[in-house]
Amino acid sequence: MRLGLSSYTYGWAVGTPDSRPAHALDELGLLDRCQEHGLGLLQVGDNLPLHTLDPARLARFLDRARAEGVELEVGARRLTVERVATYAALARRAGARLVRFVIDDAGCEPTSAEVVAILRETTPLLDGLLLGLENHDRFPARTLRDIVEAAGSENVGICLDTANSLGAGEGLETVVRELGPHTVNLHLKDFHIRRVPYLMGFTVEGRPAGSGALDIPALLAELRPFGRCQTAVLELWTPPEADPQATIAKEAAWARQSLEFLKPFFARFP
Repeated sequence: MRLGLSSYTYGWAVGTPDSRPAHALDELGLLDRCQEHGLGLLQVGDNLPLHTLDPARLARFLDRARAEGVELEVGARRLTVERVATYAALARRAGARLVRFVIDDAGCEPTSAEVVAILRETTPLLDGLLLGLENHDRFPARTLRDIVEAAGSENVGICLDTANSLGAGEGLETVVRELGPHTVNLHLKDFHIRRVPYLMGFTVEGRPAGSGALDIPALLAELRPFGRCQTAVLELWTPPEADPQATIAKEAAWARQSLEFLKPFFARFP
């Protein structure tokens, strides 16, 4: 299993399509971070949607990643036949094997049956590729497992996020039990849960990898026997500071701390 970065490692620095910080971290800046941290894997998610880049900008990015030996994974949201076709073509152009999808988007929340129908229709587009459905927070893990199994293709699996399913009321033990056999990509996102001061409720906040509630060594050991998960990327939920630049600096520091913790575990993988 290989360790890499994600555009969601630096969610504040990258921003969103609707809200970019001044001097936002772009796709070339993400390649700089890969070089800085000695990593050869980068997953570009829907916060930096590759299908919106103009052809010259996209070509510069892909050429540089290829020249520097950085393996790319592409990510999107809004699972439709058209979007899958777009990202399958992008993946081939980028030399990427994984296409990670968040099913939902604004105005797009297909039923589980509709998701299965989309996957079955697009399976012919996935020759040589893996499509990883991310566990977000609408479908429980059991439903996602049923979707993948009903799709009936080894080219369809799960991008397992270690924190997202808390929004569906599920802990990681349940998520791994249901989705571990189908996991083709791992989002390592550590977190901390604490009771609010007035005691009626909890808050969930991100933490640097290794300093939260996530038992990363046990998780890697549990997934390894299934033999399907080939890559893992660091994601961060960095709580913001009052000043945006302070938030971005904190995020970068958390990334460094997280990678220092994670790298020894991945050095043990062939």
